[in-house]
Amino acid sequence: MPVGGLLPLFSSPAGGGLGGGLGGGGSGGRKGSGPAAFRLTEKFVLLLVFSAFITLCFGAIFFLPDSSKLLSGVLFHSSPALQSAADHKSGPGARAEDAADGRARRGEEGAPGDPGAALEDNLARIRENHERALREAKETLQKLPEEIQRDILLEKEKVAQDQLRDKAVFRRLPPVDFVPPIGAVGREPADAAIREKRAKIKEMMKHAWNNYKRYAWGLNELKPISKEGHSSSLFGSIKGATIVDALDTLFIMEMKDEFEEAKSWVEENLDFNVNAEVSVFEVNIRFVGGLLSAYYLSGEEIFRKKAVELGVKLLPAFHTPSGIPWALLNIKSGIGRNWPWASGGSSILAEFGTLHLEFLHLSHLSGNPIFAEKVMNIRTVLNNLEKPQGLYPNYLNPSSGQWGQYHVSVGGLGDSFYEYLLKAWLMSDKTDLEAKKMYFDAIQAIETHLIRKSSTGLTYIAEWKGGLLEHKMGHLTCFAGGMFALGADDAPTGLTQHYLQLGAEIARTCYESYNRTYMKLGPEAFRFDGGVEAIATRQNEKYYILRPEVVETYMYMWRLTHDPKYRKWAWEAVEALENHCRVNGGYSGLRDVYLRHESYDDVQQSFFLAETLKYLYLIFSDDDLLPLEHWIFNTEAHLLPVLCANKKEVEVNEK
Repeated sequence: MPVGGLLPLFSSPAGGGLGGGLGGGGSGGRKGSGPAAFRLTEKFVLLLVFSAFITLCFGAIFFLPDSSKLLSGVLFHSSPALQSAADHKSGPGARAEDAADGRARRGEEGAPGDPGAALEDNLARIRENHERALREAKETLQKLPEEIQRDILLEKEKVAQDQLRDKAVFRRLPPVDFVPPIGAVGREPADAAIREKRAKIKEMMKHAWNNYKRYAWGLNELKPISKEGHSSSLFGSIKGATIVDALDTLFIMEMKDEFEEAKSWVEENLDFNVNAEVSVFEVNIRFVGGLLSAYYLSGEEIFRKKAVELGVKLLPAFHTPSGIPWALLNIKSGIGRNWPWASGGSSILAEFGTLHLEFLHLSHLSGNPIFAEKVMNIRTVLNNLEKPQGLYPNYLNPSSGQWGQYHVSVGGLGDSFYEYLLKAWLMSDKTDLEAKKMYFDAIQAIETHLIRKSSTGLTYIAEWKGGLLEHKMGHLTCFAGGMFALGADDAPTGLTQHYLQLGAEIARTCYESYNRTYMKLGPEAFRFDGGVEAIATRQNEKYYILRPEVVETYMYMWRLTHDPKYRKWAWEAVEALENHCRVNGGYSGLRDVYLRHESYDDVQQSFFLAETLKYLYLIFSDDDLLPLEHWIFNTEAHLLPVLCANKKEVEVNEK
């Protein structure tokens, strides 16, 4: 465009400024100099600018976390005292409001007293991250092409050397003195009604397993409506997720023929020598956890061998500057990366924090400390970081070793990190004092900043996003009721009953999330704002994918209190699964639990066999089946024995 064509945007026609141009009148002149040109060109450009501004504003409203609070607190500078009452319900561990002058609490709510200061802090952190990225890019661009190529080759060589070193020590596993498991098979319940209910849950397992075997054998999961196999990208081209996930459930339900056919498939077909990118977290909790559990229950050497083999293949994920592992790993090349959506290339707390139990057992069964060293280094990194208000953000950059976005959740992205802190303490035969301290410090901060009560008294766990609370609780968060109760015995002085009660309150809330749907099965997430409680208000939160977290909490609460309501609630869940999820080809998830007619998602998740049915079976079993003082459940409900301080299971061959 000629320069003259741009001038009308920045200067006014003869006889007036901008107002004159808009007013019209006068004779025409050269293109762009008269009022008509202003009406066409200038108005068009102004319209574009105005549209861009409106788009930016609406983008902020709909995509920034907890946008309603951001608008009221930042754009309109409202006082925290004017926020909704839901933000100021006292939760356990929070201070009471000063009733005398009505001042809002500051700090305990998880929201800063000055929203402007929170925004300024966030902007400063974003600016710092951008400046760091620019510096790194500038340093790279200043290098000669030959230097960049040399750095790439050196990095490849380092990765290859690390892989060789990792593999060298596992060419032959040391002999193991297998210890027969305690409580791997329990007695029949004495009560006939309970026996009948337990038998029904076993029949559900048979229905799920037989249909998987009939329509999807050897593939990862089943599509029960289509009656064909289903494979998630989480496992790359590794196959057999349902088989490995179901091994320990088959064993404890005494489905001996099915267990043997699953073991034969593992021996003959389970192959990790694939050129594929996998989720380190999912492969660890399902495959490594499932194989370890099968070994500890049966003593079959093939399971130990396969577990350690896969563990070795996951070690290159830790080859980062900080030692915080990548989320995704090509298990052939050893090249890792993170999810592109995860806060500027960050690793996720619930993923890198959910390796500890399995990796300690890999060291225990292989006789090599490298697995334990990798996960203990994660603790070192975390302990050296400052926690905002004592909380652990969900994102950590593996290159810088610094937190990413300040988003805290006890549900998705954060959940099993806290679970594994407690279970590391318990699995160590209560000798891992560092894990105990980290756990109780973390849940104290969670109580102060995240746990709230609704107007009708339902206790829930909100999410914390950059200092602002989002009053939403996910189905995944419902595991926390069982976690609080499980750790209650070891709580600081005087808090044992408090944590048992907190577990019971979370269990009640999650039960209500089920009971308030038409299907009597819980949504993926439910909210406590806008006049609703424990109800999903967004369409993309109304689905149910056969998740186990609610019945997991019922199981722990039953074992620890023997309150009959937990068996009652569990049986209601069984009836709902049978009425709405059971189909001829297995069990399917639901797209909307509030509808009167089922809309199936056509996936039988492997964790339905690993977790949901196992927890239900245990609720209707006696406590001598997998007693909690001897067994720890990983986050996929796979069984790992407590590592007694005076017991050494691996005897390394000195020859």
